[in-house]
Amino acid sequence: MRQFMDENFLLNNEVAVYLYHEYAENMPIFDYHCHLNPKEIYEDKKYNDITEVWLNEGKYGDHYKWRLLRANGVSEDYITGNKSHHEKFKKWAETIPYTCGNPLYNWTHMELRKYFDIYDTLDGATADMIYDACNEKLKTMTARKFIEASNVKLICTTDDPVDDLHWHELLAADKSFATKVLPAFRPDKFVNINLETYITWMEKLEVVVGYKINSIESLEKALDERISYFHAHGCRLSDHGLDELVYEEATETELTEIIKMAMEGKHLSKKEIAKYKGHMIVFFGKEYNKYNWTQQYHIKALRNNSKRMYGILGPDTGFDAVNDGDIAIALSTILSKLDEKGELPRTILYSLNQNDNEVLATLAYCFNDGKTIGKMQLGSAWWFNDQKSGMEKQLTVLSSVGLLSRFVGMLTDSRSFLSYTRHDYFRRILCNKIGELVENGEYPYDMKFLGKMVQDICYNNAYNYFNML
Repeated sequence: MRQFMDENFLLNNEVAVYLYHEYAENMPIFDYHCHLNPKEIYEDKKYNDITEVWLNEGKYGDHYKWRLLRANGVSEDYITGNKSHHEKFKKWAETIPYTCGNPLYNWTHMELRKYFDIYDTLDGATADMIYDACNEKLKTMTARKFIEASNVKLICTTDDPVDDLHWHELLAADKSFATKVLPAFRPDKFVNINLETYITWMEKLEVVVGYKINSIESLEKALDERISYFHAHGCRLSDHGLDELVYEEATETELTEIIKMAMEGKHLSKKEIAKYKGHMIVFFGKEYNKYNWTQQYHIKALRNNSKRMYGILGPDTGFDAVNDGDIAIALSTILSKLDEKGELPRTILYSLNQNDNEVLATLAYCFNDGKTIGKMQLGSAWWFNDQKSGMEKQLTVLSSVGLLSRFVGMLTDSRSFLSYTRHDYFRRILCNKIGELVENGEYPYDMKFLGKMVQDICYNNAYNYFNML
């Protein structure tokens, strides 16, 4: 029996141990997709206690943990409610032993070790001791120090097109912080014409650009201005949350009429929504190609399933799930439309449904151009899948039908400054996967090449692919 989370945690063969400790362990991090707040980075936020940084700050926090607390019978007042931070922490500590097999058990202890030098296991008996020890350490730890301790070279935040990027401007001018922090363009609110928030965000866009938007032409003009603005602030990456993939051909006249109907609060048919959404995704792809950006498609989240809790807490509070349904034909159509005239930018495809891995990987490889290394990517295991089984499945599919060696690797996709341990978690799983191939005689024991490949996947491929440093 192995010791709990020893130095060779998740490394189950000799090749994996060597690859991890000699090549992967100390590589820097290129965090090309996360949800960190640039204001908190610039102001170098200090935290009052471990609950604030780890679990809950008002109605914002770690909804991975919130879901498990609810499942363990913990009432909402200990999660997003008015109980004290100490009481909330104790409830999480009491829940932790019941998370056997869940990645949060390992992530929790990786974070305690990495940032707080605490090697005790967390449970109800150790809760008070660990709470006090973490809070003492937090007296000297800040947002920037967490980033620096994790050896992060670049961070791409997730930003709305109407954002003035004020905090990014301040960070760019601050020479005291070595980590580069750049915006990423997230235009979902201007694609999701079927949501009630569409009118509000269109009105905000009109204020920012200074003119009325009443046609597809004026909308595209406004969004191009915002993309240009983001580009001037260092943005080279977009991200789309495509909860559904649809496409229908449409004329400019039809699209203008659809926009006018939406702005008047009129009902849109499924076909009208598909015409608008499909056109906008293709439009954005052409824009990104023009500016030499990379686009990301995050597909198949089924959001806000509990309407009751959505009404109480709002979005992103732990009530999302994996969606099913067909995506291949619509996605193929969109990528092909962009590819027809050489307007398809570098693209990373993710699905929250693991059953789509082969669909995305094989479809992506239909659109490589023979000039750009790794142009089309199957993205890393995302959200509910960024755990051991999900990562192994993603790596298996990618290596089976594509080039694992050209993979741009792990991202954080988190709002927490402590989540960088997930890169270490991924690196161990990556090394173990490669080690298994060697140990099984499926790949030669060429450690010089394998070591370079591991370092490329950990950092170098992303560095070269995004070209932002």
